[in-house]
Amino acid sequence: MHVPDGFLDAPTSVATGVVAAGAVAVALRGAHRELDERTAPLAGLTAAFVFAVQMMNFPVGAGTSGHLIGGALTAVLVGPWTAVLCMTVVLLVQAVLFADGGLTALGTNVTLMAVVAVAVGYGAYRLLSAVLPRTRTGVLAAAGVGAFLSVPAAALAFVGLFAVGGVADVPIGTVAATMGGVHLLIGIGEALITVAVLAAVLAVRPDLVWGARSLRAATPLAPRPTTPAGGPR
Repeated sequence: MHVPDGFLDAPTSVATGVVAAGAVAVALRGAHRELDERTAPLAGLTAAFVFAVQMMNFPVGAGTSGHLIGGALTAVLVGPWTAVLCMTVVLLVQAVLFADGGLTALGTNVTLMAVVAVAVGYGAYRLLSAVLPRTRTGVLAAAGVGAFLSVPAAALAFVGLFAVGGVADVPIGTVAATMGGVHLLIGIGEALITVAVLAAVLAVRPDLVWGARSLRAATPLAPRPTTPAGGPR
């Protein structure tokens, strides 16, 4: 999903840079409503996890591989505005330290993975959460669908950008078919990873999942041992 330098012309890259900068500015204000002394460390851990998992690729056939985007997962864990910031930090570090995506394409990658993927993934999650039971199963189902949809949505957004400012001599139909088909398969992996991670967190600390704030751990506290009558005190 990382767009390298030179795939889009300068005006398109500048335009996506402006969109990305505007989204980050809005997210900085919105994140104040999501972060506190308890959730701020979780945001850092989530960004570190997404960074690490994005470095791991899984095969999807025909010599193509994919990796987790993490937009929907991050949004459900720490909130959509904080997710935009987490994803932007991840993409910035990857571009600067690992040349993954390129600096001139940073605005494009932030637009696709920190804005489109988060918006579509969390939007689908919220819509499904409104109709599904407010249980862990309902949360996982909504998050899985949101994660799945976020990947082809980001891919099709790139197709739109390529149609406007692509510099490679490739027919737009070929780009759309390739991006759409491959990223539908990658979306399945995205959904599976998202559900697995959320299931693990919900099993122990559902109160830390921003998108599942209505859930609370139902584990009763173990009773304190009592001293038998007449026994030592």
